[in-house]
Amino acid sequence: KQLKGNIYLAKVTRVEPSLQAAFVDYGGNRHGFLAFSEIHPDYYQIPVADRQALLEEEAEEQSRVLAEEAEEDERRSSRKTRGRRRRSRKSEQETDTAAREDGEEAERAMAEAAATGDVLTQELEAEGEELPEPGDEESETELKGGPEEIAGEAESDEDSGEEEEDAVESIGSEDVMEEVPARVRRRRRRHYKIQEVIKRRQVILVQVVKEERGNKGAALTTYLSLAGRYTVLMPNTARGGGISRKITNAPDRKRLRKIADELDIAEGMGLIIRTAGASRTKTEIKRDCEYLLRMWETIRDLTLKSTAPALVYEEGNLIKRSIRDLYNKEIDEVLVAGEEAYKEAKGFMRMLMPSHAKNVKLYKDPEPIFVRHKIERQLSAMFSPYVTLKSGGYIVINQTEALVSIDVNSGKATREHSIEDTALKTNLEAAEEVARQLRLRDLAGLIVIDFIDMDERRNNRAVERKLKEALRGDRARIQIGRISHFGLLEMSRQRLRASMLEGTTDMCPVCQGMGTVRSTESVALEVLRSIEDTLISQGAHNLK
Repeated sequence: KQLKGNIYLAKVTRVEPSLQAAFVDYGGNRHGFLAFSEIHPDYYQIPVADRQALLEEEAEEQSRVLAEEAEEDERRSSRKTRGRRRRSRKSEQETDTAAREDGEEAERAMAEAAATGDVLTQELEAEGEELPEPGDEESETELKGGPEEIAGEAESDEDSGEEEEDAVESIGSEDVMEEVPARVRRRRRRHYKIQEVIKRRQVILVQVVKEERGNKGAALTTYLSLAGRYTVLMPNTARGGGISRKITNAPDRKRLRKIADELDIAEGMGLIIRTAGASRTKTEIKRDCEYLLRMWETIRDLTLKSTAPALVYEEGNLIKRSIRDLYNKEIDEVLVAGEEAYKEAKGFMRMLMPSHAKNVKLYKDPEPIFVRHKIERQLSAMFSPYVTLKSGGYIVINQTEALVSIDVNSGKATREHSIEDTALKTNLEAAEEVARQLRLRDLAGLIVIDFIDMDERRNNRAVERKLKEALRGDRARIQIGRISHFGLLEMSRQRLRASMLEGTTDMCPVCQGMGTVRSTESVALEVLRSIEDTLISQGAHNLK
């Protein structure tokens, strides 16, 4: 079950001066980790005047950052305008210069050709030779080699050239929390320590920013963020109307900043317009903002009535997340099984996009919805390490402690005319399937893909491009390298939640997750050696 984004009323159980952090009981399996930098000054147990000074300082800093962002947008816009003008003027000048040079060169060439032609004609006529007709001349291409030969030489040059420099490219990252700007962590006028301002048993409101994993508890923050479809509300961050840093178009940023400034946001709150809101109208953005403000009021009311530890807001609600993050105008209908879930989905859609509420429909067929649409079969296949490709090839996915290894094999894929073509086609198909499996299985961390070896480097580049295209829509932050001399491609994927196997399986009590057990012969030899060692240590030397 996803915890990231949930808001809890929690209680401080331990303050660690050496870590400058606190451990918090929020109701999870383990106590959460709350770094001092993630604690809002509102929770500092200090005189009111000092706290107010800290809040004012933080508000001033955020306002300064916002002003700098606006200035940077203006500079970027003016630079683009000047750049276009310079390029236009330069293009016109180059065109005029080239035209003059071409004219002068043509005149010189014609004069030289005329002079040379006259001399050559006189010499040939003197020797009695016939002049060749214009149609009988061999073309320059035929003398130097046909187009196919030239193309072949170019390809050969490309493959024999020096290896391109390895580069790591960042792609993906459509996660909601990625659009929230990093807070300015500037040293405050008075330098406090956590043990001076936070006490044991203190009650605070926290949000999960990183899931529990293994022996590690969840990472928490007191700077809250509520995500809507087009905006993100930060109820206790003193930041005015901001724009997602992923919106790079200058006119869009200018228009959205104007819309954000006109929204009625209380002092001490912040609002960020998400990438999804880049092309939306003021009415749509305002409706989304009002929905988040109502949600915040609900959270406040529930907090006042609750006793720590308690869940006061669930971000991980599957129905709401699906509609908020995945629904778009290209979807004709949303089928929901179950009366209660249907009412929740219908109400949420009516609140977000009233005109699309009619697309939410109740699934009434007696056959289970996942079975009817063949989703159950796909879910079962996710537990197998083998994934078959349409061409006849297959990939093998193995999760280890250090990394995730993915092996690509050609299998029965032998329809192409050459081994190189077969490898290329299988690798291209595998690249798309790997991107899909990473999302389905929630695989994260370091990932190494062993593609089928290919001789031509341009084929490696084609596979890299295909993989990058397939990963573009991934909600996780991804860094991807290039295929090495060994046919390996390294990449990393952000961990948004526990993987599918971690969340749905238990470790085997026999092999302890290794996947193998020792053979009978090996165990028998170990038993005999153990008996021999025990007898020798006890002084029994007469062994038979």
